Parts: sequence; C-alpha cells; structure tokens
Amino acid sequence: MADGKRLSARIAGWSSLALVTALVFAVGIWFALDPGLRGSLSTQSRADNALSDDFEQRIRQYLLDNPEVIIESLKQYETRRRAAELGEVATMVQDRAQEIFNDPGSPVGGNPEGDVTLVEFFDYNCPYCRQAAPRMIEAEANDPDLRIVYKEFPILGPDSMFAAIAALAAQKQGKYVTFHKALMQADGAANESKVFEIAAAVGLDTERLQKDMADPAIQGLIDRNLRLAFDLRITGTPGFVVGNEIIRGIVPLDTLEAAIARAREAE
Repeated sequence: MADGKRLSARIAGWSSLALVTALVFAVGIWFALDPGLRGSLSTQSRADNALSDDFEQRIRQYLLDNPEVIIESLKQYETRRRAAELGEVATMVQDRAQEIFNDPGSPVGGNPEGDVTLVEFFDYNCPYCRQAAPRMIEAEANDPDLRIVYKEFPILGPDSMFAAIAALAAQKQGKYVTFHKALMQADGAANESKVFEIAAAVGLDTERLQKDMADPAIQGLIDRNLRLAFDLRITGTPGFVVGNEIIRGIVPLDTLEAAIARAREAE
C-alpha cells in the first residue's frame, strides 16, 4: 500500500499550513505590542512594510524565540481537520448507506439479521487482507449479532479480478462465505489454477462455477463496488465501514470491535 507516502505528503501539508497560521498569529502579536506603529501606518503602508526586510526579521525572530507557537498551531489545525473529516465521512456514509450496507448483490455473512453491519472491501491477493482475515473470523465468532457484508474490490490485477468473479459466482451454489474464507487463508497467489483448486476443495461444482462466472450481473456488481469504494476514498485494501466510520487499512481486532461497539451504541 502507498499509505506511508500519502501520510508523509499529508503531514508536509499540515506543517506548511501550520507555519502560515503561526506567521499570521505572530503578525497580530507584533502589531498589538506596537500601538504607535499600528496607529501611524496607513493600510497601504502596512502592506508595503510587510514586504520589508525588517518585518521579515521580526517575524523570523519571533518564531525562533517562540517555536511552541508553530507546534500549537499544528495541533489546533489537526484537531479541526480531524473533526471536519469525521463529519464529512459520516455524511458520505449516510448518503450512500443503501449501497454500502444493503446492495442486494453483495454477499452477507455472520448473522444476516444482526444489529450492526461491518462492511469489508478487499482483494484476494492483498497480503494485508489476508492478515485481516483471521481478525474478521474472530470478530464474527465473538459477536453473534454482527452482520458482515463482503465487497469484492479487485484492484491488484487480472488474477484478483478472476478470483472475485469466481467468488461471486459461488453464491449461486450457496458457498460464497466458505469459498471466500478458504481463498483468504490459501498460500500463494489467487490465480486461476489456485481458484479452481480451492473451489473443488470446498465442494463447489467447478464446471457450473465456470458457467456462472459468465453472468454479466457479477461484473456489474464489481463495477459498483469499485465506484463506491473510490467515492468513499477507499483506495487501498482492506477498507472497512461500520456505523458512520470508515477504517482504511489493516487494524488490530480491538480497533474493529471498538468501532462495532460505537455503531451499536448509536443505533
């Protein structure tokens, strides 16, 4: 995943904005502490002075003498950014709730009548998804009222797309969840030969599976999943939606269970 690079770029952006905020704050303090200058300069002359070397030196010295201003500005900006992002995410999830939680084509596991739904976007060839698979199984075992919606999100090439189509075709034989868990726990790449090997091992009729894979509705569902994920800004795997929260990337089991608990409390 490219999460590390995105995070580095984001932090750099935060730092730049925080520095600008600190500069503005410092300018305000300087003018407040120098009423003679504040009263004598016209609006135009103040703007001209802002470009002077003397002005720049004062600002620079203020920040050198008070570096905590930058740190505090960064903290305040991050707090506001997080609050805004949470609100934006909640709105996105609310607006797309039917597609996220109740798409009739999306396979359902856990307790279909459960009071909280955990949605997972995944790719069978994603190593992080495979690491997350045992946590998903444990979350399901620990919570008899948990409903799970599986969103096939094959973004790692043709083999991933083939595996996703085969998994969805397995629904027609009533073995999606069994096949899904077996694929997630398999060794090696989920390519065509591995997919059919696992299909046979879990009791699927592989000849029928091949025929069912040609159903255009399956590709239609995958296309919907891809559009939905990108609209929700889930650009890597795994990605989870529970309640009004979106969790991007692999997380510890207790993080998932805490989000499930929050969603349950909000019901």
